[in-house]
Amino acid sequence: MRRVLFYAASAAILSLGVAHAFAQSGSVEKAVGGYNFEEAAKEAPGTKDFHSADGHLTFAIVTHTAGNGFFDPVYVGAIAAGNMIGAKILLLGSESPVDDPAREIEILNQIIQDPTIDGIIMTTPQTGAYNDIVKAAEAAGIPVATTNSFDGTILHRSAISHTGQDASAAAIGGEALANCVLASGAAGGSIVLPSSTAMGNIEVNNRVTAAFNAIVKTLKDAGKLDAFKVDAGPENVGIDTNPNDPVNALVSLFESRGDVVGAFTANNVFTPPLVKAVAQMGKTGKFCAYGFDLGPAQQEGIAAGNLTGSLGQQPFLQGFWPVMQLYLQIDRGISAANLDTRAQLVTKDNVAKVGKRFEN
Repeated sequence: MRRVLFYAASAAILSLGVAHAFAQSGSVEKAVGGYNFEEAAKEAPGTKDFHSADGHLTFAIVTHTAGNGFFDPVYVGAIAAGNMIGAKILLLGSESPVDDPAREIEILNQIIQDPTIDGIIMTTPQTGAYNDIVKAAEAAGIPVATTNSFDGTILHRSAISHTGQDASAAAIGGEALANCVLASGAAGGSIVLPSSTAMGNIEVNNRVTAAFNAIVKTLKDAGKLDAFKVDAGPENVGIDTNPNDPVNALVSLFESRGDVVGAFTANNVFTPPLVKAVAQMGKTGKFCAYGFDLGPAQQEGIAAGNLTGSLGQQPFLQGFWPVMQLYLQIDRGISAANLDTRAQLVTKDNVAKVGKRFEN
């Protein structure tokens, strides 16, 4: 009997709780302007027939290097966003494993003529090289979004959304490198930042500068700056290093200095070679090596101890958000909304957690 009464009492309490939930005050049922929220949240009737008028949206994403794996999660992010809004995503890019803006521009000039394209997402590593693409897209009525590398001089920059990591995020890696050197007990030596300005990637140049400044500041704050030589080249944008034979170039640089205790590389061109160079010199686990991006080579290098840490750009977002931004621009008329994807520092402590859902 008591059990039955208990069930009954519980049911009554539950009933009162539900009634209370439905009777909560403060719920908003319609806009101040009088319109219905549910109706206003629906897609505009003409969105799917924008530009190509074929009943669905088609966006093309074009990168400057699809051959090294960095942009794989970018493409995954673009597809994920496309699936959410029912858009077709064309995955395009230079087949080269190193930066190849010329090939990217060649592809862009081709797709701008495609009548089925409703929006274009492109990386912009070479400053001033994309204005003709923007002009052609505007003439055709095709919206553009940029991602990954940033060109501040691009035509109508303030009207074009950008998704990417601000170069200042490299300071996170620079600070980590300086702290690694200090923790190693090194009494002095060189900290080098090799790169190649010949590739014309202003974003990479800015990363080197940001990392250099962070290294100098961290050593200075620790009262140790005078004990080390921090070298990022004459203009602090990188010690010029051959990108066509990067492993040997890095080994030669380290051996020629004779006292290198740490190195920072600012892109995927030099970071996997840094992993190989450290292993080749027999300095596994004994050298402060920090780099950029989180491809398979970087993850394996960190796990093996040939790379102390690497900065991820959270590239899934660099594919996902531009697709959503183009959609919002078409469906809602929302102006360019930039997204800074910041930096994710990955070391041996957390490398096993990277890439579980293709997001890094």
